[in-house]
Amino acid sequence: MNDSRPLIIHVVYSFDVGGLENGIVNLLNRMPAERFRHMIVALSRCSPEFCRRVERRDVEFVSLNKGAGHGVKLYPQLYRLFREHKPAVVHTRNLAALEMVVPAWLARVPLRLHGEHGWDNFDQNGTSKKYQFLRRLYSPFVSQYVALSRTLESYLVERVGIAAGRIRRICNGVNAERFVPVAVRQEIVGSPFNDPALTVFGTVGRLQGVKDQASLIRAFGILVRSSEDAARRARLMIVGGGPLLAELQALVKREHLDGQVWMVGERSDVPQLMQGMNVFVLPSLAEGISNTLLEAMASGLPIIATNVGGNPELVVDQLTGLLVPAGDPASLAVALGALFADPAKVAEMGRAGCERVRAEFSLDSMMNAYLSLYEGRA
Repeated sequence: MNDSRPLIIHVVYSFDVGGLENGIVNLLNRMPAERFRHMIVALSRCSPEFCRRVERRDVEFVSLNKGAGHGVKLYPQLYRLFREHKPAVVHTRNLAALEMVVPAWLARVPLRLHGEHGWDNFDQNGTSKKYQFLRRLYSPFVSQYVALSRTLESYLVERVGIAAGRIRRICNGVNAERFVPVAVRQEIVGSPFNDPALTVFGTVGRLQGVKDQASLIRAFGILVRSSEDAARRARLMIVGGGPLLAELQALVKREHLDGQVWMVGERSDVPQLMQGMNVFVLPSLAEGISNTLLEAMASGLPIIATNVGGNPELVVDQLTGLLVPAGDPASLAVALGALFADPAKVAEMGRAGCERVRAEFSLDSMMNAYLSLYEGRA
């Protein structure tokens, strides 16, 4: 039986654990099923476990298993896919998938959207002339851009040369039904830090260079070495998997933090893990609008975040959290110490952040903004 709903094909480098990918999951789960059909095309791989986070059963997942090198080798395959399925919209995300607007243009896809979610480890501040040139090169094939932060919007206009009228800024939304605050830090099954007398700092993210968990470990080491009370009561949990796991575990040992840092690994129960934290820390070297940061704020956690990318758009310094320079363990240690020493401030900032997220970063607002784009109303 033919399905008359228009099709949106979302093209990403990979569909696995990550903030960009989690944003797609939130969007698909929130969008009314009768409006559009959806397909996820990963140039590398769709993780079956991550795909199960999509609650809709009508979403198709395609893995192209791309190897190293330029994606032009995939053009014929993607051209045939686009011609066969006749999508109304192809929505690429970030530089790794941008070049796939070319086969979409060749296949006469009516609307070709490209989303900029943040920079990668190889171009942390968007300063690379090469990657600016590549974005400029593919711009004629893009119908409209989506920037997830003011910083990214300015980058596209000022450095890439995209006309401001071709860009729509849409911030991520947070599922405030899934991420909720609690009055008292909750116990986590299997956690070594369930003692209510402890103050638990936590972070959630893929263990890769741009997330800079190494600076957080070093900063935490500075904190516990500088205060006997912190040595007794401060703890750090790092949630996530990734290529730097062994390196970060070795750093914990070198910093003599065994027993004070818990490398949690990759988990699907992030809402519950956040309820077991007192303070959330995001030490990234570069960020767009971080889903994880929004989720932590919705969970009622005060934030310590680096002053990069979209973080200052989410965290109001001294009101909902503290902003620190990126890649600076000493400054980060000072911020950790300030909140460790002031439980009243922790509670106050957590409440303010939760109120801000619920007022300004709802999933429905994000979903309606994308609907207007997909339907050609923006």
